[in-house]
Amino acid sequence: MFKYIYYTVALVIYILTLPYLYFKSKNIKYKISIPAKFFLKNNPKFQPNKIWFHSCSHGETNSLQPLFDMFDKNNINLSVMTNTGFEQAKKIGIKNIRYLPFEIFLPFWITKQKLLIVTEAELWYMLFLVAKSKNIPTVLINARISDRSYKNYQKFSFLYKHIFQNIDKIFAQTSIDKQRLESLGAKDVTVAGNIKLYQIPTITKEYKKPNKTIFTAGSTHQDEEILILDSFDFNNKNNKLIIVPRHPERFDEVYNILKKRYQNSNITYHKFSQQENFNSDIILIDKMGELNNIYAISDVVILGGSFIADAGGHNPVEPAFFKTKLISGETIFNQKALFEYIDNCYLISNNQLKDKLHNIDQLKNSSLSNNIHNDIIKQYIHSKLN
Repeated sequence: MFKYIYYTVALVIYILTLPYLYFKSKNIKYKISIPAKFFLKNNPKFQPNKIWFHSCSHGETNSLQPLFDMFDKNNINLSVMTNTGFEQAKKIGIKNIRYLPFEIFLPFWITKQKLLIVTEAELWYMLFLVAKSKNIPTVLINARISDRSYKNYQKFSFLYKHIFQNIDKIFAQTSIDKQRLESLGAKDVTVAGNIKLYQIPTITKEYKKPNKTIFTAGSTHQDEEILILDSFDFNNKNNKLIIVPRHPERFDEVYNILKKRYQNSNITYHKFSQQENFNSDIILIDKMGELNNIYAISDVVILGGSFIADAGGHNPVEPAFFKTKLISGETIFNQKALFEYIDNCYLISNNQLKDKLHNIDQLKNSSLSNNIHNDIIKQYIHSKLN
């Protein structure tokens, strides 16, 4: 009975939002993803009998690389939710990529697969229900429930109880996540750590480090660039600031901020896509796939997504791997488990940033405290396929 009620509600929501979806699809950011997800445009079914992975965005897709490497890329199907997830999958070399359709289409879209592996918080009821109805083993990996979101999960515990009925195995990031998942009805939960620790950060291009102190503002969000610019010590001519916005659609927005503030000043700036060098005081990285390359030449990293309320922080493993001096805001609820693996990371309030940036000699370099490769997920996957 529940599945029929759920499907009916989803169908009604879909019909009511059709005008909005059509309008939103005219935005260049969504002109491919919305028609694919909500109208099945250029979004055919997967070929059957492969290993089906599902992730949300860039970070989750990237974290799956160690698992992708277990298989021939031709035997992998990958569904994603966002444009950045789709683009990252192409860079990794995945050939069979789809946007996951809205739930009302899944009963007709999903084909029989050898295994379904879903990352983190992608808890779609119809996804797991239909997979189980087709006798596809279902696995949730890197599962987490943040402090901030746990209350919301509890409010909809009746829904999650039904979702977890169709998940065969769950690998949680921490023991706290395990307890929270089980309180919501999850079964067969094992703590396996964070799969983002499985992968050693790599660089795709080696840049010569300028003979300056390089500050990198990595994965920044709206309002964070202004906070960092206001806090930065431009009077010290030994300093250079590199800004790497989290989302590519903000590249022009951030450049306009720089132009408005500094076009009539002695502070220089440029886009990296136009001048692939570090000669200016401020360099805006407006190219995808450069973040680790920049971390590799950085002395100090200001990790974005942590000085605003909603983003929840970003992955600290990458800058810590390169032993930078690592500064983050305090809003890290999505990355809390990863920060536990980092030594010498400075979690500060917004009004402390200026002091930290002006006194970096007092900071210690970060490092990974316990990056132990854990094969428990790989072993489970092998056991289900053999």
